[in-house]
Amino acid sequence: QVQLVESGGGLVQAGGSLRLSCTASGTIFSIFIMRWYRQAPGKQRELVAAMSSGGTTNTANSVKGRFTISRDNAKNTVYLQMNSLKPEDTAVYYCNADVRTYTGGPYSTYWGQGTQVTVSS
Repeated sequence: QVQLVESGGGLVQAGGSLRLSCTASGTIFSIFIMRWYRQAPGKQRELVAAMSSGGTTNTANSVKGRFTISRDNAKNTVYLQMNSLKPEDTAVYYCNADVRTYTGGPYSTYWGQGTQVTVSS
């Protein structure tokens, strides 16, 4: 099985910064794409940023220029550096990853449990 564990959430004032981490562990042969999603109360979960194993990134327009996704493939870890935080960034942040558990096998998507980010005004 594969587990994803996020960390780094917390309470921060508007304009501040946080760095989220998400590490995958378990039976992992390779990881293709790692993503960060967020879900605010009463809203749908939305994609924040994604990064492939080759380094290709995709960032939502709402956070572009403020949030940066990065990745350490050797550590099976993805990061989300969040700067210039706004109250509207308040949400539970989830990571997910497309993981292959054996050579030649299919990729399956796994989710972390989420970490709360609260930005006060």
